[in-house]
Parts: sequence; structure tokens; C-alpha cells
Amino acid sequence: MTITIYGVTRSRASRNIWLLKELDQPFSQVAVIQARRVADPLAADAPLNTASPAFRAINPNGLIPSLDDGGVVLHESLAINLYLARKFGGPLAAASLPEEGQMMSWTLWAVTEVEPLAMHILYNRVMRPEAERDPAAAEGAILALAKPLDVLEAHLAAAGDCMVGGRFTVADINLAEVVRYTQAAPELFASRPHITRWLAACQARPAFVAMMAARNAEPL
Repeated sequence: MTITIYGVTRSRASRNIWLLKELDQPFSQVAVIQARRVADPLAADAPLNTASPAFRAINPNGLIPSLDDGGVVLHESLAINLYLARKFGGPLAAASLPEEGQMMSWTLWAVTEVEPLAMHILYNRVMRPEAERDPAAAEGAILALAKPLDVLEAHLAAAGDCMVGGRFTVADINLAEVVRYTQAAPELFASRPHITRWLAACQARPAFVAMMAARNAEPL
């Protein structure tokens, strides 16, 4: 049965789409957009969005993405990636229980230590209209990210510029898609050559390039 991803590619669904393209697994995509992008998300003629009752029946959190894999319904993009990697196996998946633990550990680290700060940078340097940006919030996040990014830099230096197992895995996808948000602050990369090289290698992969092309083709 075909895997279904609910969410536009201009969302955290990008993480799942990248992984599925790496796995060369067929999937269908239901273009659920964020309710904040719709003037009246509950209007009868509103496009399917995160406030739509039809989508809330799938994900009562009202967030994208969600996955339906033959009746297995999951939410949270990075957890979905761990599930898909384990299901389909291959080099992207853990080769042992210790590797699986490391992949989960780094994924949770990215969510707790990097993503909240990275979002302050993204919103206040890119996503919000200039008049609504808070430069101080962005600068504070940049300063606060120094410690976790130093941890990541040291890990990549020791691990050969891969997150787990000396090869490209789901852990690299999960971390790279979180760290991508910090690229709005290029000063963070000036003294971190391993992160710079690792992220460039991740983003040069054909599956990432294809995902980003689809993402950029969607309306803002």
C-alpha cells in the first residue's frame, strides 16, 4: 500500500520527502497547508489546511506532517523518518541496536538543543516581514547556539563527517534538516569547518536537490 504524507513540502514534511526519495520509495502527498497561510481556514472554500476538520481527524494536533502507512498513522517528522528508515532498512537504517540508540539520541538532541533556537534565527532573519522581525532575538539565538554547534562540530570531526556509523544515514537527514534553519546566520559556520563540509555534502545529494526543487516550486 502506498505511503501517504500529509503536508506541503514547504513544511517539516520536507524531511520525510527527502528520506523517501533517498529510499526510492513511492509515496503520495496530500497538500495540507498551514492554517496561518489562509485568510479563513474554516471557510467552506478554504484549501485543505491544518485547521480543516478533515485533517484534524488525521492529526488532532493540527500540525504537519503526518504519515499514513497502510493504517499506521504517525506524526512528528523526525520520528516518522526513524520509522521509515527502520521499516525499509538499507544503509540509511541502524545496523545495530547501539546505532539505533545513537540515531534516536542525536535526533532528540536536535529537537531540544538546536531547533528552538534555529527557529528564532529563521523567523527573524527570513520568514517574518522585515517590520515584524526581532533582531535581538536572532542575535540571542546565535549566541546560544554556539555551545550545541560546538558539540556537533567536535562529533563530526571525530566521526568522519557522518553522524552515525561512518556513513550517511537517517541521522544525517534529521540533523541536517534542523541545522538547515541556521543557515540564515552564516556567521555560525565560519569557525566550524566540519559542520560546513557535512551540511554541504548532505545538501548536494540528489534526493535533497530533488526535494528542494519541489519545495521551491510550491507557492509561498
